[in-house]
Amino acid sequence: MNIFDHYRQRYEAAKDEEFTLQEFLTTCRQDRSAYANAAERLLMAIGEPVMVDTAQEPRLSRLFSNRVIARYPAFEEFYGMEDAIEQIVSYLKHAAQGLEEKKQILYLLGPVGGGKSSLAERLKSLMQLVPIYVLSANGERSPVNDHPFCLFNPQEDAQILEKEYGIPRRYLGTIMSPWAAKRLHEFGGDITKFRVVKVWPSILQQIAIAKTEPGDENNQDISALVGKVDIRKLEHYAQNDPDAYGYSGALCRANQGIMEFVEMFKAPIKVLHPLLTATQEGNYNGTEGISALPFNGIILAHSNESEWVTFRNNKNNEAFLDRVYIVKVPYCLRISEEIKIYEKLLNHSELTHAPCAPGTLETLSRFSILSRLKEPENSSIYSKMRVYDGES
Repeated sequence: MNIFDHYRQRYEAAKDEEFTLQEFLTTCRQDRSAYANAAERLLMAIGEPVMVDTAQEPRLSRLFSNRVIARYPAFEEFYGMEDAIEQIVSYLKHAAQGLEEKKQILYLLGPVGGGKSSLAERLKSLMQLVPIYVLSANGERSPVNDHPFCLFNPQEDAQILEKEYGIPRRYLGTIMSPWAAKRLHEFGGDITKFRVVKVWPSILQQIAIAKTEPGDENNQDISALVGKVDIRKLEHYAQNDPDAYGYSGALCRANQGIMEFVEMFKAPIKVLHPLLTATQEGNYNGTEGISALPFNGIILAHSNESEWVTFRNNKNNEAFLDRVYIVKVPYCLRISEEIKIYEKLLNHSELTHAPCAPGTLETLSRFSILSRLKEPENSSIYSKMRVYDGES
């Protein structure tokens, strides 16, 4: 197979597929991923871990106290980050079960250059591996990725759906977007006129994956998260018409997926308010007089320690502190893992075949780690470094 055939095959495999609502419900009976939440789909993409019994290897046994640790092939290039990755997976497992973590912001906290952004990028790329199902009407896909279950009432329909299609009651309850509500009214309540589209999340097209960054404090407002009225459409629609609204906010695009908020605590506090209701209640208000918009996804934020300390010490921000699930991403403190990081960086550069004196990378690793350690009281800092690497 040449490169052109390979590219065409990959493109065809990622094309959208359209179903009737009945076909979708039949799919739900056989394929649980058709109605899985964002955390469940991310766990599917991460896959099963390789369990390592550290008691079998002396160096690892000293580092991990003879515990059995999990290593995930999806994160194999993230050296020395076993604890951080295990915490992320733990968060996803509990969020997938519908526990309190589902209502919390996944927050990566650590020093500059510790790997937070790389972890965030890997999570977003993994989100692209499992498709989502989105409502469609008249050939137009929902601009906020409405899941077909938003059409059903949990109190009225849950028992029938569970009996006929085996769909657990807890997956119902997502509110309908103003866009879907308008189409339902136009169809006279006939939900069979809706179509369901199987879509692959995409970083490039911002399908179920979005990224937002703090801007200038004087001109950034919540429209970066929740969208705003599209002025060009006011010629054809009233200002409070769902079709006049531009669903361009990060929360709109990231429904059923993941939203990354870079340097979250550098943003003005007024910009962060929609995140509270989006995480706790599964919906948030737009900037105009339209009804609430749905959000059923993961909010991933990261920033450096100084911003977090400043934010935490401000008593006006107490509402946010309970809604943050902190995963600490510290510097690597193991020589053997630091060497692997350098080798990875060199392999992605032109220097991969450049001559290198024996012991160069090890010396660099020792120097870097010594600069990250605090001087112990009863021994030398060099001994501390060796202990952190599992040496006896």
